[in-house]
Amino acid sequence: MTTTALRICPLCEATCGLVLTIDDGRVVGARGDRDDVFSHGFICPKGASFGELDNDPDRLARPMIRRDGVLTETTWEEAFAAAAEGLGGVIAEHGGAAVGVYLGNPNAHTIAGGLYTPLVVKALGTRQVYSASTLDQMPKHVALGLMFGSPVAFTVPDLDRTDYLVIIGANPLVSNGSLATAADFPGKLRALRRRGGRLVVIDPARTRTAELADRHLAPRPGTDAALLLGVVHVLFDEDLADLKGLDGHVDGVDLVRALAADFSPDTVEAYCGVPADDIRTLARELAAAPSAAVYGRIGTSTVEFGTLGSWLVDVVNILTGNLDHPGGAMFPQSPIASAARPPKRGRGFSTGRWHSRVSGYPEVLSEFPAAALAEEIDTPGDGQIKAMITIAGNPVLSAPDGDRLDKALERVEFMLSIDPYLNETTRHADVILPPPPPSRSAHFDVALNGLAVRNNARYSPPALPLTDRPDEAEILARIALILYGLGPGADPMLVDDQVIAATLAKETADPDSPVAGRSVDEMTAMLPTAAGYERRLDMMLRLGAYGDAFGANPDGLTLAKLKAAPHGIDLGPLRPRLAEVLRTPSGRIELAPPELTADVARLRNALGVRADGFVLIGRRHLRSNNSWMHNLPALSGGSNQCTLRIHPDDAAELGLTDTAVVKGPGGELLAPVEITPDMRRGVVSLPHGWGHDRDGTGQRVAAGAPGVNVNQLNDGNHLDPLSGTAVLNGIPVDIAPAG
Repeated sequence: MTTTALRICPLCEATCGLVLTIDDGRVVGARGDRDDVFSHGFICPKGASFGELDNDPDRLARPMIRRDGVLTETTWEEAFAAAAEGLGGVIAEHGGAAVGVYLGNPNAHTIAGGLYTPLVVKALGTRQVYSASTLDQMPKHVALGLMFGSPVAFTVPDLDRTDYLVIIGANPLVSNGSLATAADFPGKLRALRRRGGRLVVIDPARTRTAELADRHLAPRPGTDAALLLGVVHVLFDEDLADLKGLDGHVDGVDLVRALAADFSPDTVEAYCGVPADDIRTLARELAAAPSAAVYGRIGTSTVEFGTLGSWLVDVVNILTGNLDHPGGAMFPQSPIASAARPPKRGRGFSTGRWHSRVSGYPEVLSEFPAAALAEEIDTPGDGQIKAMITIAGNPVLSAPDGDRLDKALERVEFMLSIDPYLNETTRHADVILPPPPPSRSAHFDVALNGLAVRNNARYSPPALPLTDRPDEAEILARIALILYGLGPGADPMLVDDQVIAATLAKETADPDSPVAGRSVDEMTAMLPTAAGYERRLDMMLRLGAYGDAFGANPDGLTLAKLKAAPHGIDLGPLRPRLAEVLRTPSGRIELAPPELTADVARLRNALGVRADGFVLIGRRHLRSNNSWMHNLPALSGGSNQCTLRIHPDDAAELGLTDTAVVKGPGGELLAPVEITPDMRRGVVSLPHGWGHDRDGTGQRVAAGAPGVNVNQLNDGNHLDPLSGTAVLNGIPVDIAPAG
């Protein structure tokens, strides 16, 4: 019997609604849900391959434990017992602080990753926490934290209403957007053009997004911060800066004016490789547009001045009066974010509350740089990592110098991985606990709702029943209970009950809460008799900005209402809400935080350094997402290939034809050459997440077309100092013909 089921796609940040076709208990097809309130039927090749991913024969169906050095399938009870024994032994001898945790990108795409991974880290009491954030967006967190007092006060472009959009270091026609959750990002860009708006793309490569643009500027990689300071210089120099409704709510304008004085377009022209007149035109058009937004992404983040570039994106938005303004850069309202409180000053944001053991890297958002993980494992001494927990991550491929990390993971006393695949990282585990396929998991975007370009709420119950195995929420809850000393057999609902009790107690004690003074027991009884994650989600929705406040607002959101609207609930366009998100000690926007203004001197010094030779950048693939989607035949081939892209004139001068030797600070590799005029001269590109050529993995399709690991060219010693983010773009490399 053939049936259909609705499911939010968990495979990228676009969060599109899908209609799954199910036959004989298997997903056999997927199409876009035209009635979805957010995506309106849009689908990309990743979403269309949902069934293939769900049924991947290489996906682990049973847990594995290491016996006599070999990973072997086992029962869930034995696997949890082995996890308890292995972690317990290390903690008993060395303490929970000796356990490292690595969280991969897919954690942002699941309920379990959003709600339960923090409990595992808290139960350990470790400071050895690493994630994909320091390989991606951490500079944005730091910039937002210093400016607005909250590292998650994300600004996103109001795509549906803007008149002028600048995209810098992003290719949303391929990536579908990132740190700006926008189903059908390509359609929104085309709609911008149809209504008479303008699109400017700033990228060293002529990407698919750049091809759509009215203007494409191709700077040297890593120079975005200087280019944006050139824009700021023009805004002040030509008296174009106008804060509009923000006037009186911003500190530091004069200091930014002074800093920008040294970055005239004529001064930065040679460093950026962009004509001074083009920089002036960009500034003038931004200032003149009825509404405008600058949107920066990974090409702006993963460079040596990543935090400065991320800061300056919003500096420009503020100086042109486009922050918190329709058509500009606005703050989304997640349905599970706390209901609005009266505006108040906050404690602000800081980093460096503690430092890493070996290199002394400062903590950022309670994390150390992913590039430091290997040295924290293989360097002896007090505080050395003795055990590892990885959750949906593959840092051997995604972090710099994966060979060193590969060897380091062989040395830990115990390793636990929660992951559906036997991959380049999890092959070192002593216990692997695989979560079920996405069709058998519920879905709610815990993190990505806070980045949506239109406010909405959507929930997908499991499309297929789960039998004979725990879901990911239960797996993580049971690990948390093991770490709290309650053992592998403890009831996982204890975790959720404790979180609910603590949350409601805090809310009832807050005089500004919509449930102030209410009975915790009364509200707990109003939650559904359901899985723990559904009880917690219902609580969060009720307490959220659109919630029913446990009956006080009968028209408000509850999980039951969300389930009754399977295509989602549209909560309207983004609205101005700066006062709700500001948490700086001053209660104002800090346009010139000392940590950022001090780093401008480093950028100023870089203006005089002209590096010769080639620099390397990454790139996105429409049919890929980092390292975790290379095992699907439907997504293999076509443009989804690991090639070295290079300009024809550069290839001719080097004598490149089919294969190149690429040498970087961390090593060298051989890569097939793809000659294309879309690359700026002096710049080459290799995609991130490849290198599936190690023994002992279980992904046969990926191993059949392994590609090369671009991060092996990177020794991991070059980081953005303010965020600890690895410099993955703008790396100097030597190129030569193979042989």
